[in-house]
Amino acid sequence: MIKLYEGGVYLVGGTQIVPAVEAAKTGQLAGGSVSPEEARKGTIAYSILQAHNTSGNMENLQIRFDSMASHDITFVGIVQTARASGMEKFPIPYVLTNCHNSLCAVGGTINEDDHMFGLTAAKKYGGIYVPPHIAVIHQYMREAMAGCGKMILGSDSHTRYGALGTMAIGEGGGELGKQLLEDTYDVACPDVVAVYLDGKPAPYVGPQDIALAIIGAVFKNGYVKNKVMEFVGPGISAMDTDYRNGIDVMTTETTCLSSIWRTDADTKDYLTAHGRPEDYRELNPADVAYYDGCVYVDLSSIKPMIALPFHPSNVYEIDELNANLADILHTVEVEADRIANGRAKFTLLDKIRDGRLQVQQGIIAGCAGGNYSNIVEAAKLLRGRSCGNGEFSLDVYPSSQPVFIDLARKGYVADLMAAGAIVKTAFCGPCFGAGDTPMHNGLSIRHTTRNFPNREGSKPGNGQMAAAALMDARSIAASAANGGILTSAAEFDGWGEIPAHDYDDTVYRARVYQGFGKADPAVELFDGPNIKPWPDLEPLAENILLKVCSRILDEVTTTDELIPSGETSSFRSNPLGLAEFTLSRRDPEYVGRSKEVDQTERWRVQGKDASEKDPALKAVYAAVKAIPGSADVDVQDIEIGSVVYANKPGDGSAREQAASCQRVIGGLANITQEYATKRYRSNVMNWGMLPFHLKGSPDAFDIGDYIYVPGIRSALDGDLSDLKGYVIKADGSTTPIDLYILDMTENEREIVKAGCLINFNRNRKKS
Repeated sequence: MIKLYEGGVYLVGGTQIVPAVEAAKTGQLAGGSVSPEEARKGTIAYSILQAHNTSGNMENLQIRFDSMASHDITFVGIVQTARASGMEKFPIPYVLTNCHNSLCAVGGTINEDDHMFGLTAAKKYGGIYVPPHIAVIHQYMREAMAGCGKMILGSDSHTRYGALGTMAIGEGGGELGKQLLEDTYDVACPDVVAVYLDGKPAPYVGPQDIALAIIGAVFKNGYVKNKVMEFVGPGISAMDTDYRNGIDVMTTETTCLSSIWRTDADTKDYLTAHGRPEDYRELNPADVAYYDGCVYVDLSSIKPMIALPFHPSNVYEIDELNANLADILHTVEVEADRIANGRAKFTLLDKIRDGRLQVQQGIIAGCAGGNYSNIVEAAKLLRGRSCGNGEFSLDVYPSSQPVFIDLARKGYVADLMAAGAIVKTAFCGPCFGAGDTPMHNGLSIRHTTRNFPNREGSKPGNGQMAAAALMDARSIAASAANGGILTSAAEFDGWGEIPAHDYDDTVYRARVYQGFGKADPAVELFDGPNIKPWPDLEPLAENILLKVCSRILDEVTTTDELIPSGETSSFRSNPLGLAEFTLSRRDPEYVGRSKEVDQTERWRVQGKDASEKDPALKAVYAAVKAIPGSADVDVQDIEIGSVVYANKPGDGSAREQAASCQRVIGGLANITQEYATKRYRSNVMNWGMLPFHLKGSPDAFDIGDYIYVPGIRSALDGDLSDLKGYVIKADGSTTPIDLYILDMTENEREIVKAGCLINFNRNRKKS
């Protein structure tokens, strides 16, 4: 059972949940009167945020982190941004891992070029470098960096180490660049929601089952969006820390800002076993703590779960799915038709064999599935069994070499391989479509982090489509034991009794470059033909003219749709090369439209008449002159850019390229009803784009129309709640629309005015 409380709650003594409404009736809690404002300070989250806040104001935080982490899809751009802004050394420990672009056969030399760039950056600026195949980013941070009371910032959305007492946040590269320049992470103090865990999971229930049940309960209603999830309650101690890590990493899929857990003796044992006993301290809420909401989870009621395509919140109990296969699978096929938009076909009903669902692939991998205990459970079940020699295959990726070494020493790797599973080195590829892409029309069951459309690597634009469902490693192993027939772990016995993990960091001491505090300015950064600097971007003009280049009316637009993962990975160090893929899965014509707008703007910047480049502007400029207050505006001074409208963009990855790709080919603004995540909105602003919201529906404009926004630069100095825009059609007809921008910090306003974060930092350095 999962229950969501309406309104705030008090947690008394760590075990008693008292709804604020009931507390208000009595006016007493634990023998005394406590206001919500005072009791908010009793949360674990508040104490950690307060310790890292430099603003002196707990309403508007300015956070400095203890350490940071990036992988090889993001660290090149981050370092390039920071060095262009004047960075001389890494001021805090910065871990550069190589777990996303590990397949160095893809794209020739360019992936290994990025790795060598990372190594030389670690030497030049004083960083920590983890070579390919050694560990996935989040497992290394768990094993070597996270600790109680710390805060860590990562350029990956699944930066979550709450089960180790660390508040970790995944953001776009711009926010990491700010930390490298010794600036702060600025955010309003977030609400904190208690996740009260009670009871004990059944032996066959794994961390992914619990995570999916929670995601299913809170994602669609936005219950924890941009909030901190604070895990409390006696149920925490019913799970070991490795298990807790598997739940914690999936909190990203709820769209929360961060997570934190109370710590206990098992947390201490974990940190001690990993050679860092000094990083433990007990974290508990105060005797009376106030939370802005509460998710009550009875762990004993959770059953093996599955998240069907195409989102982690599309959750069912496996037993429920098996009892209603045809009806439920039909709904997925309908959604697949909408997503493919006639370019490919995906079917599931034809995979029903004798009343059961036949799947084609199983994957246990990454920061969610590749944990020690998950793989041990899978190996124990498959010992002496076979995955079969049919269409089903099983791949297993231990999350780090220390995990792999222990699994090998204890014989679990041999058990898996003897059953027909393929055991591979640490790699995040299956999580974002850069490895193990199933066959066309295939269904993959995965203990990974996401199952967004095409996240498994298929390309509907080429007529190729597959899909992934999320499950726990235990049920994946049960399905493998049945030759790929979808099976709940509850159908097998023998779960639990996992031997302690014997952590051995010899490989880290042998291969990881530990350079923090050892910056050597004489080291030359390794270059390569695909490593390109960010192009120059113009500062924002007083008046802007936006051409609508894409209009997306889906309920949610993911970052994978804004800039695809998988096949684009090798181009992440080449801003203009990567930009060619922008919206390619959702609106293939967008790039051409936006580049035409960019060429028109470049024409204008050169002092030429933009209407000579785009004759449609003659009627548009005439319409601008007729708008009240704009008669005297020199049209030559109106900045021209492209704009994307989407109802709710940015669900998913933290990658800044979802915004920068729009910007480098002419993007000047987004117009939305709502941003799916804070991190995507931050990326938009850090790349100098205006994060507009629209009052009302987008019916007033369509692709090819222009939107004129007068006085926007001046508006950034004041109230942004009521901004007037004007839709101008090709015939010159004009329709007013109402825009607004949610609150921006002073620095965010100045970054957008400067044209991007790099310009902002250069301007500061000059002054």
